[in-house]
Amino acid sequence: MARILLTGRPGCGKTTAVRETVERLGPAIEVAGFYTEELRRAGRRIGFDVVTVDGRRGPLARAGAPGPPVGRYGVDLESFDRVGVAELEAGLSAGADLLVVDEIGKMELLSDRFVSALERLFDPAEDHVVLGTILRGRHPKADWLRSQSGVEIIEVTEANRDALPRRLAERIGPATSDAGGS
Repeated sequence: MARILLTGRPGCGKTTAVRETVERLGPAIEVAGFYTEELRRAGRRIGFDVVTVDGRRGPLARAGAPGPPVGRYGVDLESFDRVGVAELEAGLSAGADLLVVDEIGKMELLSDRFVSALERLFDPAEDHVVLGTILRGRHPKADWLRSQSGVEIIEVTEANRDALPRRLAERIGPATSDAGGS
């Protein structure tokens, strides 16, 4: 079992490392979960989308939009639950070999449904293989996840980010086989 959460400064390469790890693992394992993608217009960040590993997408947050505020963004919890959280729940139910959670951040943690899915993902009695990213700062729910048995936190830096996908794929590949994957 591997439960690996990447952390680090914004823009340090956490999401890229997760995506490249999944690509390295290839079609031999069943992957479910989501990524968050920054949206820019004319070089300026205007929001974020939630994108499932198979490419379905929906808005997560937009600058000035209605919804619970995080900084200058309004969070679209209904869209996040319908796209990202539903994908995680389906992966949990289907017994996916790897569950991807990018990211566990302030916006996502506003969703009660997401927090419930995280409790299932990180339940010590379960044997889920998880690769995700987690905010670097303090947050009660994120702090709880970091303290769970079997969770490994890796800080992404300029020095390690290029080698991480290969190292993570080597570790997760055998872990998925041990967990009953293909």
